[in-house]
Amino acid sequence: MLMMDLRDYSLLTADELINRIQRAKKAKNAVLLVHNYQRREIQGIADFLGDSLGLSQEAARTDADLIVFCGVHFMAETAKILNPCKTVLIPDLRAGCPMADMINAESLASAKAQHPDAVVVTYINSTAEVKALSDICCTSTNAVKVVRSVGNRPILFTPDRNLAEYCRQQTGADIIPWAGFCYVHNEFRTSDVDTALQEHPGALFIAHPECRAEVLTMADQILSTTGMAKYVRDHIEEIKLRGVIIGTEIGLIEQLQSDLPGVPIFPLTASALCATQKLTTLAKVAWCMETGSNEIILDEQIRKLAFSAVKRMIEIS
Repeated sequence: MLMMDLRDYSLLTADELINRIQRAKKAKNAVLLVHNYQRREIQGIADFLGDSLGLSQEAARTDADLIVFCGVHFMAETAKILNPCKTVLIPDLRAGCPMADMINAESLASAKAQHPDAVVVTYINSTAEVKALSDICCTSTNAVKVVRSVGNRPILFTPDRNLAEYCRQQTGADIIPWAGFCYVHNEFRTSDVDTALQEHPGALFIAHPECRAEVLTMADQILSTTGMAKYVRDHIEEIKLRGVIIGTEIGLIEQLQSDLPGVPIFPLTASALCATQKLTTLAKVAWCMETGSNEIILDEQIRKLAFSAVKRMIEIS
């Protein structure tokens, strides 16, 4: 059998690529973990589809030999942190997270030296090196619970300033926020909410906690992506009558619109797009699975330290 390169895979049809992915999955005992912000065709091949917490939990308990993570780099790293003896692949190594790049080990070490009494709570949207210097990780689903678990100690919260402020408002904790942010959610403005509500009068508005504080004050519910999907399904009759505006990346809205045709589900803005999440394609998934390309490799000492912070998060979730 001739070795194919990525260009060859790009010439195949979607059906041919899906067949190759399914064969490779069976032959290699693989599992496909897919984030809610991925393209619809990638969501369609998922064994598990969800947000960072749900996918971290699936990664922690999978009995697969091969994990293919269709998301961004820090997510694949988290799967490797939890599964050192398994092979973890990411279809495109360029799929990074701009927020995760807003902090590094050196800058965090410097901040810890300035705040020696602070507990470091780090959003899962961060590199393994940053997790290794943290006391506990969190996701948007469990951030408030994690902050409350710390007690009365000051918290150095990295790297998302908006999630840090949301946790401060919910808990009253003494939080020292990092200056990072998710560029997709940080772009939402109160004027966007006003416009959307004018276009869809009476609609509910649900927002992601990575949004700015002033946007969150306008929300009927503040939820993670999985929480948003569950809320829509749990309140489907009300939403059929009123409609719902969702303030997060467009991939989740497209997923819900596809799964619930005819239900009035609207994006806060149609431009809410995470470009790096969209780098994953069927061709890249098939290519990395068949060739074993783009394996995630971590320094074992860093992995062990990062594991402690991620494990603490999972234990209280």
